[in-house]
Amino acid sequence: MIDYAGRLKKIRLKMDLKQTEVAAAAGLSLRTYQRYEYGQRQPTADVLVALANFYDVSIDYLVGRTNNPNMNR
Repeated sequence: MIDYAGRLKKIRLKMDLKQTEVAAAAGLSLRTYQRYEYGQRQPTADVLVALANFYDVSIDYLVGRTNNPNMNR
């Protein structure tokens, strides 16, 4: 299973951001972002790109394919 939910929360907390800030930056409603972070919903490719761009990490890092946030960027 893809661990994007855990990664999203870990990155957000490390950057000391609120869910509302991330949701707004990615063009999502707060509830939609919360569902991604809680693992209740899977983000689309477009959302993964937006989140990777916002967090300045690779999509591979977000979905757990690598532990290197800069790999394949």
